[in-house]
Amino acid sequence: MEEVKPRISVYYAQNATIVTLADEKILDDEDIRALEDSIMPLIDGPVNFVIDFSSVNFLSSAVLGLLIRVSKRINENKGRLKLCSIGPKIYDIFKITRLDEIFDIYPDVKKAMQSLK
Repeated sequence: MEEVKPRISVYYAQNATIVTLADEKILDDEDIRALEDSIMPLIDGPVNFVIDFSSVNFLSSAVLGLLIRVSKRINENKGRLKLCSIGPKIYDIFKITRLDEIFDIYPDVKKAMQSLK
């Protein structure tokens, strides 16, 4: 049986939905579509949303496009999006594309959660 990708875990904290990306690599278009299909239904109404990248070491530029779509939907619904635990290689991509100026990025889930208070 083929493994379902991408793998995510969803945790509902006191005031936020925390999505942890469990795969080390998110590269294939099919995986990115599956990730979008998993995340978008969670954004219904004003939600505080934290995406944890602690397991991710490689991602394609299409993931950045997905993050922009997620951010747009959250903003339209008057919610807030926080990203956290982004490794140095991936953070460099955010800096090069200047997405580090658009997204709120924190070193870990705890700091991201504290920013929502």
